[in-house]
Amino acid sequence: MRIIFLLADLLLILLFALLSYWVSQHFLQPTPPLLPPISTPSFPQDTVLEKPPLTLPLEPSLPPKLRPKPPSHIAKLVDSVYEQTKTTLSYDPAYVKLPYPNGDVDSRTGVCTDVVIRAFRAQGIDLQKQVHEDMQKSFKAYPKQWGMRTTDSNIDHRRVPNLMTFFERQGKSLKVTLEASDYKTGDVVVWELPSGQEHIGVVMAERSEDELRPLIGHNVGEGTKVQDILLAWPIKGHYRYFEPKLVKTENLN
Repeated sequence: MRIIFLLADLLLILLFALLSYWVSQHFLQPTPPLLPPISTPSFPQDTVLEKPPLTLPLEPSLPPKLRPKPPSHIAKLVDSVYEQTKTTLSYDPAYVKLPYPNGDVDSRTGVCTDVVIRAFRAQGIDLQKQVHEDMQKSFKAYPKQWGMRTTDSNIDHRRVPNLMTFFERQGKSLKVTLEASDYKTGDVVVWELPSGQEHIGVVMAERSEDELRPLIGHNVGEGTKVQDILLAWPIKGHYRYFEPKLVKTENLN
């Protein structure tokens, strides 16, 4: 009898084990995912993101901006500025008596206006003569901040506000914007420096390293240089002299 009870117990244990295995296979396994796992883009270890982006669109590969060759008359102007970078190595705002017309200070020095004056002379335009003659006709139209009672051919054309007035009177003024693409090779730009003084320069054909801005030929204190300074200071004036008469527009407030 004991053998019969022992066999019965073993049979019950075996049945219980089989039942437990069946339950574990059908009810205790994790539910398989309904969708395949989404791969997460990898980032450098020091990148901190609040939420991982769903997608990472690739940056388009943009070609470098073209640098079209300027017309021959504009090329002479910008070439003159580059020649100045080799000779005009200092800045000197001293008053100097000049011959008239085509008078100039020592080519080894000068101020910001001299960069423009010399570049225009490469085009056959003598701003000393042009400004002097216009001031003789309409002296009251020009700034009076220097206390001048009459014209002075030695200095009038070397003052930025006078050049601004002359360009405006010639219908060469353009709208001031912050769009670098609006500034073309050969344009003249006037800025207001932190000191409140006006500064003037010439837009060149070459562009900044990031291709976003044209370079500027100017002399701000260390001789004539070609630099990426178009948007370095607030722009007060934008002029395009070597174009047909332009429609005067309001400046940017």
